[in-house]
Amino acid sequence: MDLRKTLYEQCLAYAEARIKAAQEAMQLAQEAANAEEKSSAGDKYETGRAMAHLEKEKAFAQLAEGNKLKAALSKVEQGPTSKVALGSVVHTNTGNYYLAISAGKLIVANKEYLALSPASPLGAQFIGCTVGATITFQGKSILILAIE
Repeated sequence: MDLRKTLYEQCLAYAEARIKAAQEAMQLAQEAANAEEKSSAGDKYETGRAMAHLEKEKAFAQLAEGNKLKAALSKVEQGPTSKVALGSVVHTNTGNYYLAISAGKLIVANKEYLALSPASPLGAQFIGCTVGATITFQGKSILILAIE
C-alpha cells in the first residue's frame, strides 16, 4: 500500500464531494428561483427570489472552493522527499500529518492523519523541515520523526 497515494485519493474524494454538493445546492437554488417565478407576485415573490439568489451565490462560492482544492491537489508531488513539501506525510511525536489540502482527519490502516494545507499555520511551519527538526506550535514542541 502506498500511503501517500491513499491519502491523496482520500483528499481528492473530499474535494470532489464538496464540488458535487455545491453543484446540487446550485441546482436546488435555481429550482427554487424558478418556482418563485411561477408563484404569486409582490413582496413575497421578491423575498423568495432574493433568498434563492443568495443560496445560489453561496453554492457558487462553495463550488469555487471545491475547484480550488482540486487545483491544489494537482500540484501535489508524489515522489520521495527528504524535506517536508507539498504531498509529504509527516510523522511527529504528536501525530501524523499529510500536507496537501485542509481536509481534516483521514484514516489509513487504522492510523489517523490530519490533512493540512501548506498555507495553514502548522503546515507553513512544516514546509522545508527535515527529520529531527523541532517546531513550536501553540506552545507545544513538535518533533519530526519521519517524512514520506
